[in-house]
Amino acid sequence: MTYKWIAFAGLVLFGEFSVRAQVDQGYQSLHFTSVHTPFPDTGRVHPHLDGDSIVLQVAGHYDDSSVLLIIPPQLKRDRKIDLVFWWHGWHNNIDTALQFYGLGRQFADAGCNAVLVLVEAAKNAADSYGGKLQQKGMFKALVEDVMQELKKYAGVPGDAVAGHIVLAGHSGGYGVIADVLANGQVPVNEVFLFDALYGRLPVFMDWLQQDKKHHFVHWYTNHGGGTDAMSDTLMMQLEDKHRDYLLTGEQLLNTAMISDNRILFIHSSREHNVIINNPDDFKLLLANSQFLSRK
Repeated sequence: MTYKWIAFAGLVLFGEFSVRAQVDQGYQSLHFTSVHTPFPDTGRVHPHLDGDSIVLQVAGHYDDSSVLLIIPPQLKRDRKIDLVFWWHGWHNNIDTALQFYGLGRQFADAGCNAVLVLVEAAKNAADSYGGKLQQKGMFKALVEDVMQELKKYAGVPGDAVAGHIVLAGHSGGYGVIADVLANGQVPVNEVFLFDALYGRLPVFMDWLQQDKKHHFVHWYTNHGGGTDAMSDTLMMQLEDKHRDYLLTGEQLLNTAMISDNRILFIHSSREHNVIINNPDDFKLLLANSQFLSRK
């Protein structure tokens, strides 16, 4: 049996529902499960040797279909709801990523009129496999599930549809992001990568070529195990195609660089795991999104 939990100023109400909701740290969170998340998936029905050469069992790593929605207080319940999807990296899950990187707080503080969606991928594993999201239209069905939950439990109008879609993620989350771009069958407007460009360059290039309004940011380090070299390769490919981009060091970064450049590479000398929230760089990108509206 699952429950919905709603907390308002000390009042706690319990009821039998398929989701849990609560107000915490200045935003509302909704938790539900969906059959359109990466796992479980036929590609991981047996113990799997992950990127750290550790044999992972299905249970605890490839059997979680959780989705977590972060709803900021400034959200306007309009007929179009913008969605920002966050894809966690290796050795993480949606709960650890939310807490360690302060994603919910950063999202609420950015003032975006949107909903943050954290989808469970390979859980606590060194694995970038996208599971069912490699299938055509699976992400589109996941977006529909998100909208249904918002209509049921967050006061979103019954005729509302998804608006702008932003994909963001860290490290090994790049694999799922590439799968969504290639197979999702939903227009994606922006991609924010944090030290996460390890491959799949043709997918990212195809997406950039589809629409010159697409907004791409890769915030990378020298400590990501190849993200710096991969960024150099993508920049050279962009030059070959006569596509404009900007490369800057984070010490020189200003907000106009984010809001005015369609393709932006930000180099950091910091470590792989601190560029998201030390300081709040996820908030910075959201607050200067070229598609999301702010309060």
